[in-house]
Amino acid sequence: MRARSLAAIGVVAILAAGCSQPAASRSIKPVALLGSVSGPDTSRASLDETVRRAEAALATTPSDAASAVRLADALMRQARVIGNPGLAIRAEKALRLVLNADPQRYDARRMLATVLLSQHRFREAIAEAQRCQQVRPTDGWLYGVAGDAHLELGEYEAAFAAFARMDALHPDAASYARLSYARELQGDLAGAVAAMTMALEATSPSDPESQAWHHAQLGHLRLAQDRSAEAAREFEHALYIFPDHPLAIEGLVRVASRQGRHDDAVALAERLIAQAPSPAALALSADELRAAGRTAEATRRDALAEAAWRTDAPEPARLALFLAQRGDKEKIDEAVRLAETAARERNDIFTNDALAWAYFKAGRLEDAARASARALRTGTVDRDLRARAAVIAHADALGER
Repeated sequence: MRARSLAAIGVVAILAAGCSQPAASRSIKPVALLGSVSGPDTSRASLDETVRRAEAALATTPSDAASAVRLADALMRQARVIGNPGLAIRAEKALRLVLNADPQRYDARRMLATVLLSQHRFREAIAEAQRCQQVRPTDGWLYGVAGDAHLELGEYEAAFAAFARMDALHPDAASYARLSYARELQGDLAGAVAAMTMALEATSPSDPESQAWHHAQLGHLRLAQDRSAEAAREFEHALYIFPDHPLAIEGLVRVASRQGRHDDAVALAERLIAQAPSPAALALSADELRAAGRTAEATRRDALAEAAWRTDAPEPARLALFLAQRGDKEKIDEAVRLAETAARERNDIFTNDALAWAYFKAGRLEDAARASARALRTGTVDRDLRARAAVIAHADALGER
């Protein structure tokens, strides 16, 4: 459920201006985005109102760039808290209409790069960011977008370099959060906590959604450190700031599960599904139902998760790992095909982890060991990934005796 990169950050307190002509000959008032000092706050009510106002303005004037940028920003925020990937398509449509009228409108192009990233169109996001960099090479946000995309593609050296450049140009909440994730991927959980704490402290008080997101990220990091009580406090703080934030609820599910309170975890998972019914949330619910002894319900929930990954939110690597984990022999070959397809496009550690586990379940131990080595190459201490890698390494060692 947790975002594997900072692609889900959304646009935080960014003031962008037009660039099709030199500033001296063309002055465009910066768009005050959500969470900025002069923009609307990011409560659920404000998000809804921003979307309503922006869509009303665009219905009258589809080329209204400021309204399109605000709409895309609000929709990206909503996508983060309700788990609806279709909102990114609405955001792209609005931005494309503006860019058809004014192809050089900088704030719209910059936002488009973020929207493409959220749709997992990583190469397109990099290309759009690079196009904007030709106009404003010192805009740190562009390096964040490009770094996120490189990260998802498994191009870690390029990603970490982009994050470092972003932080050097404009150290802020967005850059600190990315540095935190880079440290986490490399196994430095203490460094990740320190950087994420800086990100939280740098977040505007008028941006409760981002504040909640940062608290939830800190909760997940604390959970990774086996500090469940501290993790729970972070998740509860997130929910106090932004009620029913899905990342915080999901975190509490994991805390309850870690503590063996599976009935509580089931109840929390139901609350999560009510807020953000994603395939990952459905699969997490199934895990907790199974742990609570409610096998029939778990099986039904698994079927819903699988169907959602096939239709509503297709993610081949996630579906491959899901199928391989569930141990259905009839679907192991499909899991391998899905993981191999994903790995042709992405070489990140999580795609390689899915590929390794699918190979392992298919009895292809040598292939599994090679993929598992690629999954471990950053030094990650991700608990589940490491556990699967240990099983594969043990089986591979036995096979060589």
